[in-house]
Amino acid sequence: MSVDLAVVSDTHVPSREERIPEWVEGRIRAADHVVHAGDFDSQAAYDRVVELAGGEANLTAVAGNIDPRGFDLPEAATLDAEDVRFVVTHGSGPLEGYQERVVEVVREEGGPDAVGICGHTHDVMDEFVDGVRLLNPGSATGAEPAAETTMYRLTVDGSDVSVTLHHE
Repeated sequence: MSVDLAVVSDTHVPSREERIPEWVEGRIRAADHVVHAGDFDSQAAYDRVVELAGGEANLTAVAGNIDPRGFDLPEAATLDAEDVRFVVTHGSGPLEGYQERVVEVVREEGGPDAVGICGHTHDVMDEFVDGVRLLNPGSATGAEPAAETTMYRLTVDGSDVSVTLHHE
């Protein structure tokens, strides 16, 4: 039996965007589990994602660099889906060294076979860096500096991970 994950990041509501687009909300609602790689921007945005996910138990989320200090979210979190361990981290810091910084967190938190899910850059990424697969869904609202609104749907079946990019 496979697991469908909605993977989003960098919503930036309300500082850069007014709301999460309806098509993104629909894909979040339809998923078995939701991953948010940080930069909700507000408690209201976090609460909305929790509601769309069907509760906190259906959400794996981490803090981003602009999230309010009162958020009780970790810098990194792990999620086991089927036979795959995912490590979620925002990737805060300068763009120089970003991928290497994320790979280090993924290895420390999840081991050599873990898949990294990250945010921060607003740029879509699905590539291997030093042997670690990194997935960045871009911005789920198209918040600046993103060129468009993007998110991933991951289908995990055993140890296979199928990635579909959705964008508008």
